[in-house]
Amino acid sequence: MKSVFLFTKTHDKKMIIKNNNTNPFVDSISQFFIPVPSGRVGLGILFFFVFQFSFAQKKEQIGTETVNVVKPYTPTISDAFKVKETPSLDEEGNAKKETIKYTIFSFPVASTFTPSKGKAEGVEKEKQEHLFKNYATFGVGNYGTFVGELFVNHDLDNNNYVGGMFRHHSSQGGIKGVELDDRFYDTSIDLTYGANEKDLSWNFDLGYQNQIYNWYGLPTNFGSTMTPSNRAVLINGIKPQQTYNTITAGGKITFTESIFNEASVKFNHFSDLYGSSENRFYVKPSFKVDIMDTAIKTNIIVDYVGGSFKKNYSNTNVEPLKYGFTNFGIAPSFVVLKDDWTLNIGAGIFYSLDNVKSNNKFFVYPQISASYKVVNDLMIFYAGAEGNLEQNTYQDFVNENPYISPTLNIAPTDKQYDIFAGLKGKLTNNVSYNIRGSYVNERNKALFRSNDYTEKSTNENYAFGNSLQVVYDDMRTLSFYGELKADFSENVSFGINGTYSSYTNDFQSEAWNLPTLKLNSNLNFNVTKKWFAGIDVFYVGERKDQKLNSDIVYIVAPSPITLKSYFDANAHVGFKYSERLTAFLRVNNIANQGYEKWLNYPVQGFQVLAGVNYKFDF
Repeated sequence: MKSVFLFTKTHDKKMIIKNNNTNPFVDSISQFFIPVPSGRVGLGILFFFVFQFSFAQKKEQIGTETVNVVKPYTPTISDAFKVKETPSLDEEGNAKKETIKYTIFSFPVASTFTPSKGKAEGVEKEKQEHLFKNYATFGVGNYGTFVGELFVNHDLDNNNYVGGMFRHHSSQGGIKGVELDDRFYDTSIDLTYGANEKDLSWNFDLGYQNQIYNWYGLPTNFGSTMTPSNRAVLINGIKPQQTYNTITAGGKITFTESIFNEASVKFNHFSDLYGSSENRFYVKPSFKVDIMDTAIKTNIIVDYVGGSFKKNYSNTNVEPLKYGFTNFGIAPSFVVLKDDWTLNIGAGIFYSLDNVKSNNKFFVYPQISASYKVVNDLMIFYAGAEGNLEQNTYQDFVNENPYISPTLNIAPTDKQYDIFAGLKGKLTNNVSYNIRGSYVNERNKALFRSNDYTEKSTNENYAFGNSLQVVYDDMRTLSFYGELKADFSENVSFGINGTYSSYTNDFQSEAWNLPTLKLNSNLNFNVTKKWFAGIDVFYVGERKDQKLNSDIVYIVAPSPITLKSYFDANAHVGFKYSERLTAFLRVNNIANQGYEKWLNYPVQGFQVLAGVNYKFDF
């Protein structure tokens, strides 16, 4: 049965409850009813309950009964009690959580945003120095010295080019204590034409050189047994001038992608004022094949030299002195790289034809070298054994010593082996070093030794003790070499090196004109952007030489002559007036020593040379 309750509040604070029928629920309503404070809030709550219960009644007619309850309303905390019924919780927060899967649906979005280009931070860059293709140098100094150089190079198109080089160096002499003419001239011109193609590059060279020297190195006591007048007549009758002429032609071709790697060919014709003539032809093709990580390289060598001297030194020959050798060689090698090891294994096989004496020989040489990185690039150990058949020529001897007589014996040198070992690397990023020891065994090694002489007026101009000859000997050389280089900065560089050598001869009494000790050092630096300077110093130890006066009968032959060691220092300073024009000043033999590089051949003293260098394009 459903009931309707009506709660009203009277002004005398009495509650009136009207019940339609007797019901236990009504009897107990006062038990769970929580007294509500008077006022508007209480009326609202009573109205709310009446409204809710009114919807639960049926439309059927129910009888009414009035019950009057009169009681003062004094609510206390004990009137309230906990409802024992467990409420039904059906809230969203207590429901079982469902697994939710998220899926991203990507679709293009049109955008008109354009990011701005990044800009590099402003850095001040030095203007790159322009590299000119051509230059000209001119300089003059004491002793009537004149130097001149001109280099030109021009690109005909994208691939072809031509170039030329002119050099001149001369001096009018004037060395203190020299009685013969000591002037010299050295002039040369070289032309080249070449091309740089996609798969190859090649060039052809043509050149001419003219050299004039004088045999001015008379012996110290020359003419001491003559009267002053006879001596003066003899000396005035000597014409010490010697002229050398060289014509060269050659070329080189290099392939970028081919088994045929490169080839060079050269022809020289060398002659002098005394009828000497020499021809040399040299060709060297090279092949290279890469098999996996190994490169196999083969050099083929054909080296011919032939010439003649019109007279022998004693002027007793009837026919010219002829010589000629043709050396055929092949030198295969391959390189093996493994971890920190680099191994180069090869050999040189030569067959030498003596075209004049028909004395042909066969030679085999080792060409083996290895290196091991002990500590990366800081310390590298290297060692090897190498040999070679070296072709000697009249031209090469003159380039090393222009005061030799045109009466030489020309023959190749059999360099049987050069066993070496050393350490090289870096002490710091800017300091490098190299230490090496070697033992060389050579047969038929060429040495310069002074010619014996007489004081006869009928002698050739080179036969008064004022020239040198070439002698041969079998030698062993033990040497130690050390080098140190340092680039302290872009503006300062320093280098020093030295060689100590010990010689053992089989036939000659001394290793003629070979020093035991040689030292070289240089220092170059930029003072400012405009000024630069440098200094070179070198030291050459004692050497031995010998020359005898054949007019004297010696009971005991004099001992070899010891040439004093010498120290020389050269310096230079320059000023860059512009990127095109540079002025320079060079000072040589600062100590003003008249030392002898060759016996009885003193050098010029203190030398000053001033000049300019001009760079240009066209």
